[in-house]
Amino acid sequence: GGGGWVLVLPLIAFLAVFFLYPLVQMARESMSGGFSTYESIMTSPVYRKVFWNTLTIAGATTAICLVLAYPYAYVMNRVSPRVRLALMAFVLLPFWASLLVRSFAWIALLQDSGLVNQALQGLGLTDEPLSLIRTTPGVLIGMVHIMLPYMVLPLYTAMARVDDRLLLAASSLGATPLRRFVRVFLPLTLPGLGAGCLLVFTISLGFYITPALLGAPSQAMLGEVIAEQVEQFGLSTASALGIVLLTGTLLVLVVVALFAKRIGRSSR
Repeated sequence: GGGGWVLVLPLIAFLAVFFLYPLVQMARESMSGGFSTYESIMTSPVYRKVFWNTLTIAGATTAICLVLAYPYAYVMNRVSPRVRLALMAFVLLPFWASLLVRSFAWIALLQDSGLVNQALQGLGLTDEPLSLIRTTPGVLIGMVHIMLPYMVLPLYTAMARVDDRLLLAASSLGATPLRRFVRVFLPLTLPGLGAGCLLVFTISLGFYITPALLGAPSQAMLGEVIAEQVEQFGLSTASALGIVLLTGTLLVLVVVALFAKRIGRSSR
C-alpha cells in the first residue's frame, strides 16, 4: 500500500543525493569539452594500455580467487562445525584490517629482504631474491588476498544449499565421484560461482590502493589514473574515465545477467 512508499522514501532520498546527483555532475563534467575528452581517451595508446591492464589484472584476480576459493569452500562444507568456524574466521581475517594496512603489509612481506623471499631462499627454491614489488605478480598477490573472501562466501552459501541426498542418489545410480561432481554438484553451485566471480571482477575493476603500492607505473589500472587526474585537477578527464569504468561495469552486469537467465532456462 501507500505506507510502503513512506518506508522507502529515505533510501530513495539517500541514493538521489549521494549517488544520482554526483553521477549526473560527473557526466556533465565529462562533457564540458564535448566528446573530445572521450575521443582522446579512446584513441590514446596510453589509455588503451590502462584499459588492458585493468581488464587483465581484474580477470586474473577473479580466476585465481576461483581456483583457490572453490576447494576451500568445499572443505568448509565437509568438516565439523568447530573446524568450519575456524576456517570461516580465517577467511574473514582480512576484513579486520584496513585495505591500506594490508597493502603495506604485503610490501614488507614481498620486498627483497621480506619473509617470502627469505622462505624461498631458505628452502633452496631460489638463489637470489625475486622481484615481487612493482610487478604484476605482486599486484595479483595483494589483490587476491583482499578479494578472496568475496569469492569464498558466495560459494560456501551455494554449497551449503546442495542436498546431500542428490549426491547419494547419483552414487546409487552408478555415477563416479568425478561424474557426480560435474553433473550434479557443480551445476548446483553455479549461482554462487557466478555471484563470486561477478563480485570479485567488478570490485577489482576499480581497485586503486593495492595496485598503486605494489605495482609499477607500467601496470597502472583505471582507478589509479582517475585518482592521478583528480590530483592534477583534470576533472573532465577523470569524470570521463569514471563514466567509462561505470559503463564497463554495467555491461559486465548485463552480460552476466543474460548468461544466468540463459543457464536458468536450459536447466529447466
